[in-house]
Amino acid sequence: MSNILEIKNVSHTYGLGTPFAKEALSQVNLNIEEGDFVGLVGHTGSGKSTLAQCLNGLIIPTEGDVVVEGVSLKESKNLKEIRKRVGMVFQYPEYQLFEETVARDIAFGPKNLGLSKEEVEARVDFAMDLVQLNRDLKDRSPFELSGGQKRRVAIAGILAMKPKVLILDEPTAGLDPHGRDEILGEIKSLYDQGGLTIIMVSHSMEEVARLTKRMIVMNHGKVAMDGTPRELFRQGDKLKDLSLTTPQVTKVMEELKKRGADVSTDAITIDEAYEELVRYLEGGHHA
Repeated sequence: MSNILEIKNVSHTYGLGTPFAKEALSQVNLNIEEGDFVGLVGHTGSGKSTLAQCLNGLIIPTEGDVVVEGVSLKESKNLKEIRKRVGMVFQYPEYQLFEETVARDIAFGPKNLGLSKEEVEARVDFAMDLVQLNRDLKDRSPFELSGGQKRRVAIAGILAMKPKVLILDEPTAGLDPHGRDEILGEIKSLYDQGGLTIIMVSHSMEEVARLTKRMIVMNHGKVAMDGTPRELFRQGDKLKDLSLTTPQVTKVMEELKKRGADVSTDAITIDEAYEELVRYLEGGHHA
């Protein structure tokens, strides 16, 4: 697999040259492979959101460079080239819906790319299908929809630009359990269809465990840990030192082990824990 994103010695200081200067990123070096699904985690102020915003040119780093499919952020005269490739869905994206109808909201980005009317309409249908929004909703006001549906409209608006990389900043923030499951299912389905590299900024270890293939932990503007979720969750003490925690289900399995149950503590999702407990109980043990 080739690298779709290269982050080279990226540092960023807010308020550079003022008495309020604050370093948010320090010498970050990362490569993201095409087709990867990355969970970007860290406590508040760790630099994860600043890094995410550097990836599509919303923030130009004070030092270093970001290269997207060979296009350098520092050298690019036209940030549109970067943003065509890297789409970003902010936290609470439904607050950015503003058009009268769902279709017009989703069409906003493709129109700005200067596409023909026919191509814009095709992109709207394509994006609605991707996020499994019924096309009957096209002429409805986005403000009449449920929280989960509004969020899907906002995600469709970014997907209609056909980016190669999709960045999701806390995609389930503020949703009820049903809306949260709906959006997580949607994100998984988007990824499973192929063609997208996804970076999900999250504070939820459960969500990272359930969806991502790689987990990058930020701390004080630097990369503190980088590996598969399973590898990193085995290092519970190190995560604790970084003000993070392992998924609840991993803790439950560790507690059972401590109490004498011969179970693997490798489970990081509810499904895995369920399978392990069934195996344990079928082996003649009793809970």
